Amino acid sequence: MRKIRKSLWHRHKLYRARRARPKSKATFIGVTGSSGKSTAAALLGHILASHGPTYTQVLANAIDALASMLYRRMWKAGEVDYVVFEAGAYGVDTIRPMAELLKPHVAVVTMVRLEHLASFRTLENVALEKRALVDALRPGGLAVLNADDPHVLGMASGARHRVVTFGLTDGADYCVTDTRAAYPEPLSLKIRWRGGTLDLKTRFPAEYLWLPTAAAVATALELGVPPEKVAARVATFQPLANRCQVLVTDGGPHFLVDSAKAPWHSISLAFDMVAKAKVAGKRIVLGQISDYAGSTRKYRDAYNAEREIADQVIYVGDNAHRSGAGQADRDGGRFVELRTPREVSDHIKRTAVAGELILIKSSSNLHLERIALAWTHDVKCWVPVCGKRSGCQGCGLFEVPFEEHRDHVRRRRRAQGWQWLRSLLMADRRR
Repeated sequence: MRKIRKSLWHRHKLYRARRARPKSKATFIGVTGSSGKSTAAALLGHILASHGPTYTQVLANAIDALASMLYRRMWKAGEVDYVVFEAGAYGVDTIRPMAELLKPHVAVVTMVRLEHLASFRTLENVALEKRALVDALRPGGLAVLNADDPHVLGMASGARHRVVTFGLTDGADYCVTDTRAAYPEPLSLKIRWRGGTLDLKTRFPAEYLWLPTAAAVATALELGVPPEKVAARVATFQPLANRCQVLVTDGGPHFLVDSAKAPWHSISLAFDMVAKAKVAGKRIVLGQISDYAGSTRKYRDAYNAEREIADQVIYVGDNAHRSGAGQADRDGGRFVELRTPREVSDHIKRTAVAGELILIKSSSNLHLERIALAWTHDVKCWVPVCGKRSGCQGCGLFEVPFEEHRDHVRRRRRAQGWQWLRSLLMADRRR
């Protein structure tokens, strides 16, 4: 019965969403890609908000979230000028229904990589899935594509809409040059386009984040945001939580928290960020690697790269024993193998050096962001795997023991309900 009710509610939301979408006069922008889409969408929304009323939805990027966004808001003409939605693929034919519901005026594609391996198997299948967003563009729509990725650039073939490209390639419409980042110096870059050259300074700690930056900037410029306003907004954008987020503690370590995802294709980029950092001490905490083909040797390959750039490497989780670290590295403290996030947190607190840089890299299931949060909060939720997809900051219950989460949420909802009722009674009295 519960499944039937859930299915009926899902259909009802989709019906309401389809009716709501044509009522809005806003420009709808869909952003997808194997990596970088959350940052690109959030940055684009941040830029557009300086140009007109904007609604941005990232991280909650499946069709249920899109339907809820559309049917609950029921935008009227003039209320919102831009809607930015991040579209995520969770399996074969999951983007197409979202794209057809969104009916985007603009489609942005960051890159194609082999993620969700069990579902897609090949890069070509991933590209076909991402292309659904481009194919759903409204007449006269705009596709903003990564010129450096042949699978993304291939989406321009047979296009019945306008296409602009961005990338390091000389022929890109928005050509990226002079990328520099070496922590604590943040990313800076230049973008050359038909309007001239735009100098950009960001708050990102890594050079590879030029890609979502360029995607957002190219889209904003194409939508008519003045270049000087684009540059000013880029300079004030803070990285998303757990996506190359910088957390500096008072008298303790500097954390680079990249615990939202860890596909094999991007692991080396995170290590390169640490290698280029200009700090005295460096450590790397590695949890779960996600979506890789082949054997568990990937953990050994990662350790061979890590030990060359970090003073200490800490492996945590069920695959911690797969590092292949030699006994000399273990005895000398170059490698530490632990099982739970709390053990890592305790170890770092015992051994921390002021000003050292610690990269926390993992897929989201381990919620390793708690290691950094424990320096500024009283973290009490240390269950190794909680099953929640949202980060600890989004959940907001990391200061509550996991076994008390359900009761805590019930009490909070009850209090909110009473507060809502009191506000209604007060309003009646004022009448």
